[in-house]
Amino acid sequence: MFPSCRIALWMAVLGLAAMVSGCSSQAPPEKQKPTTPAEKTAPDKTAVPDVPAQEGHEPAGATPTEVSKGLAELSADDRAAAEKQRVCPVSGDILGSQGKPYKVTVKGQVVFLCCPACEKPLLANPDKYLATLRADNPK
Repeated sequence: MFPSCRIALWMAVLGLAAMVSGCSSQAPPEKQKPTTPAEKTAPDKTAVPDVPAQEGHEPAGATPTEVSKGLAELSADDRAAAEKQRVCPVSGDILGSQGKPYKVTVKGQVVFLCCPACEKPLLANPDKYLATLRADNPK
């Protein structure tokens, strides 16, 4: 047999051995709960949309459960308003991702922020951030 054929044969044997041994070392896959057609097509109401960072803040990597917990700390009316607003106009973070949203009134409008640190930039340039809210929530 030619040396190049021997090398190819050994590579094939080693590749087959790696494939076979790799399959046996894997843990069995977990059984998944069967889904109904409605579950497959229904949108995830707790999903957190991607929101770009603003003003040097990084968006919080909160899970939908953490966001829900933060919003749950608000009164029913405030929670509805914060859910409608959805994001902090200063940082771009999802409201509730850093705990209970911070409520302020600026120029007669109630605004929810992700944290108290965002109040200073909001008050320094309210028109900029109120315009962001109007663009995100057109009437």
